[in-house]
Formats: sequence, C-alpha cells, structure tokens
Amino acid sequence: MKDQLGRRIQIKELPKRIVCLVPSLSELLVDLGLSESLVGVTKFCVHPHSLRTEKEVVGGTKTIHKHKIAALNPDFILCNKEENTQDIVTACEAIAPVYVSDINSFDDFYVFLSHLGALFNIQEKTASFILDIKIKREAFRRKTADFPERKVAYLIWKKPLMVAGRDNFINVLLQELNLRNIFEGKEGRYPEIVNLELKSADLVFLSSEPFPFTDQHIQEFQAFTNAKISCVDGEYFSWYGSRLLKAFDYFEKLLKSLN
Repeated sequence: MKDQLGRRIQIKELPKRIVCLVPSLSELLVDLGLSESLVGVTKFCVHPHSLRTEKEVVGGTKTIHKHKIAALNPDFILCNKEENTQDIVTACEAIAPVYVSDINSFDDFYVFLSHLGALFNIQEKTASFILDIKIKREAFRRKTADFPERKVAYLIWKKPLMVAGRDNFINVLLQELNLRNIFEGKEGRYPEIVNLELKSADLVFLSSEPFPFTDQHIQEFQAFTNAKISCVDGEYFSWYGSRLLKAFDYFEKLLKSLN
C-alpha cells in the first residue's frame, strides 16, 4: 500500500510491534485497541498518562535514539510529515516499514483512519470512529450556526513570536469555529510575526502548546491589541486523533465563553 505521501510500503503480514513517533497518533492507536502492539513511543506521547511508563521511550519527535528503536525489533513505524524530519524517516526505514501520515484536513484524517483499518484489520473500529467524528462535527455546526464570524490570531510560540498560518490542522479547526485566521495569507505554515500585527484581530488565542502560554501572558499582549485574549487548550486544536471526539464539546464551551 501507499502512505499519505504516496510512498509505497511493503507490509507482508499484520504488524504486531509498532513504534509511533507522533503523540496524537499514539493516543489514537491505544483507543483503537492496539495498545498491546505498541512497543515504542516518544517522550511527548503523554496520553494516556501511563503510556510512557508502559512503553519504551525512544526519543522525541525531532530527535530519536535509533538504537532503542532497533532493539524493539518493530515491524511497523508510524511517522508524520510535520512532526518528524526526513532524516528520522530515512533512519527508521533501515529498521522497519515506515508509514508517513500527512493530515491537514478532515478528509486526510478519514483517509488515514481507513489505512489503519486495512493495515491492522480493524476496519469496523475505524469506520465507527469516522462516523462518530462526523456526527459530532455536524452537531457542533448546528449548535453554532448563528455565531458570528470573527478574526482570530492563534499564537503557538513566544520568542520568536509565531502563529498558525495556512495549510495546517489548526487553521482547519479555526474555520470550524467560524473564525477567520488573520495570518492565513501569510507565507508559511507557522510564520513569525511582530506584536503590532495582532492589532487587526477580534480574538487572540494563546495555545498551551508547543509553547506553554498561560493567563500571565494575557496582559503582555493586551498592550498591542484591543482583541479579547484567551488561553486555549492546544491539544484540541492540533491533535487530530482521539482528541477530536472531545474537541467539539470543548469548542462549543469556548465559543459560548467568548460570546
């Protein structure tokens, strides 16, 4: 089969020893019932909370310990285009078949789930997962149909100041909330900005990850904009696995608080 980058991967039999280098997808694998097959994760795979004590930690998302991965004798390694580097993918290919996901829309995520269903013979589970997300997404749209469109800036890093731009899953979810990303037209997925560029926003979201913004940062940015500034849970905006099943409830509460 081919992964989401169109790379052909050879899987001769059902994988039984998985290394996952993508935090949101490690959580997803567990929730799909594949925990027993998951043998290696990253230090950022924090959900479920016990995962890093139960599985071998093989490094981070940008740096890995190749010898630790090899020692686990995996027969399948799961990576992501945004989370992991090309060097990591190349290094892992010398150990086992590597599937690289590339998820920038709901359709991309549905395709990825379908691939997982075929790879691990869990088509009923993945089909049910897709249906559950579609139902929650539609219910959210009905509940929030009358909410006004507003201009938003979504901050992900402080020094340098960086925001979510276009061509990423955060931007897709902002659109679901009927929010127009003021940096969607700026070049790059996560462009650098200066504080004064926040002036045109109605809302400014300070994400809890990758930089851990907290309420103490709100006043700092309030000096540059009249926008309403809120700290938001970054996992619900950028984790495209199991978090999506809970995300729309979170988004509904968030929109109501902003109104």
